[in-house]
Amino acid sequence: MDRGSGTGVEVTYAQGWDPVSRTAGPELSAAEAAARDAAGTPYVVLHREPGRGTPSMVRYVSWGSGVVEVWRYDGLGRPVLEADLSLLSDETLLLNRRLVVRSRPDDPADGPQSDDRDLPRTVVEISAEGRARISHQPQGVRGDWLEAAVAVPREDVWSARPAFGAWPALPAGDGLPDWVREHLATAGTPGAPVPWDRRRSPVFSTVDIGARFRPGTPLGEGPYGGPMTSAEPKPAGTLTLPGGLLAVGCPLAEGAPEIVIPVPPGEYALDEARATLGGDGERLGGWQEEESTALRVRLGEAPAVTWEMALRPGDDPRHLGPGEAYGFGTDGATGAFGDAAEWESLRQRCLTVFEDGDFAEWDPDAEPPAFAVRTREPASGAELAVFALASDGVHPVWLGRARDGELVAVVVVRDA
Repeated sequence: MDRGSGTGVEVTYAQGWDPVSRTAGPELSAAEAAARDAAGTPYVVLHREPGRGTPSMVRYVSWGSGVVEVWRYDGLGRPVLEADLSLLSDETLLLNRRLVVRSRPDDPADGPQSDDRDLPRTVVEISAEGRARISHQPQGVRGDWLEAAVAVPREDVWSARPAFGAWPALPAGDGLPDWVREHLATAGTPGAPVPWDRRRSPVFSTVDIGARFRPGTPLGEGPYGGPMTSAEPKPAGTLTLPGGLLAVGCPLAEGAPEIVIPVPPGEYALDEARATLGGDGERLGGWQEEESTALRVRLGEAPAVTWEMALRPGDDPRHLGPGEAYGFGTDGATGAFGDAAEWESLRQRCLTVFEDGDFAEWDPDAEPPAFAVRTREPASGAELAVFALASDGVHPVWLGRARDGELVAVVVVRDA
């Protein structure tokens, strides 16, 4: 363990850092970390002030990959700054590639594990050519934002590569460079020295996802050229979530579920949206059939008035192009709702159904057939409900909120 010169800050080392759980990997000695630094293999530097559980700053260093990542935390252990630096052709300099600064209230109730997606934040992305894109999001990652392209002073484009142990001091104040604060002071005003564009967040759907569950609602042209109209949704049983975390992901994929949504522990209704599809009379002789279009976990009885895309940690809607979405990926056209705490155990039970021919938890005659595979942990009662999708790829998860902001529905569209 090292100590910063005259600062009382303890400096320790570890093999890795998880910024989501804010936990370090196995500890390293200073000599082991120095050897990794020289060899270019990854290690982490933790700066911890006396009496604090969460480090005040964490640096991930991997000279072999040309990457340095920095996280800064306030006195309550909440993330307030992230930075990415890149080692390019000149190995003595680091490009100050990306900086994210969040504005946090001083309320201690906003603890280390609080959701920071709605906090005001500023993102600065810098190119080696000395240009920067400033994105100011006063309502967080889900809100609209102001964006401008500006020139950057050379001294703010690059940082000197530090020798092992010669880490720069903690940035003062909010961590934003003076030139960024100067631009933010006039952002969007007639007196701004650079033009600012106002961009709409793609998180909120312009389509009423809930229309699929309201019988008789026209849904546009169907896949066979005729009209598509929502039919009566079919109840599909319930889903028990004793852990209070609803997971949505592909049960065939290894690892943790991609989407996790906090909900009160309990048992929730599952619904399958259906639609009548009309065929073109001239081409197909005229006919109708009913088809599954969406799956829903019903969390409340109030109608949803807004629909927003569920985001994973690190998802940044600014990077979405037209028609793009975040969600969970699948290579097997399969998804599932389940209890996040028991996800892996439930997933293994699901694999037994699919791979080993154990059909004890498969009901091929299920009505409706959307959730034909259901697995359950006997001890906790946690459940997993598996559904088929129309295709592989990424499928967004839509969160329906009532007028008062309460989360009342989670929906996956089968044909999205």
